[in-house]
Formats: sequence, structure tokens, C-alpha cells
Amino acid sequence: MPGNDFFEMVYEVVRLIPRGRVTSYGAIAKYLGTARSSRMVGWAMNQAHGKTPPVPAHRVVNRQGLLTGKMHFPTPGRMEELLKKEKVEVKNDRVLNFEKVFWDPRLELEL
Repeated sequence: MPGNDFFEMVYEVVRLIPRGRVTSYGAIAKYLGTARSSRMVGWAMNQAHGKTPPVPAHRVVNRQGLLTGKMHFPTPGRMEELLKKEKVEVKNDRVLNFEKVFWDPRLELEL
């Protein structure tokens, strides 16, 4: 089972997500060659706050664009606030135009 090294690999990928873009837990897991580990990516995001350099965990949502990690921020609305600050539109805890702002590390990065 992936451990802390896996978390660090997740953080490296998340740090590369451009401002104004989002990705999913599953897309990160697939990029790292562990397609069935999207839940572990979520656990890594839960532990990402306070890391140096910072990990923009607000840019990681579920496969439908839902802000499923919002409860792990200082306030439930903070994830949405951070996304809106980057011009990502959110309504009812869902990223609007998800396909347009989706960032797929398998297409954007080389292993």
C-alpha cells in the first residue's frame, strides 16, 4: 500500500496544476501508475495543509467536479473561495465548465 513517499509524489503533481485549472483524485492516481488509489490521493490532500512548499489542494476535486474535500479546509467555504480567486467558477459545490478547466497530468506532464 502506498505510504508517505506516495503522498510526496502526489504533492509534487498537485504543485504543478496551473492556477485556474483543476484535476481529479483519479487523474493523479492514474498519472502515478496507481489507478485504483484515488482514495489515497484524497488522504494525501487531507494531509497537505501546511506543507512547504505549499500544496494547492483546492485544485483537486472528484471526477464530477465536486468539491468533496471542502470539509478539510479551515472553513467549508474556503476551497470554493480559493478556486473563485483563480477564476474557476463554482456553483452548488461543483466546478462549472469542468471539462474546460480540467487539467490531466497524463497529457500535461511527462513521466
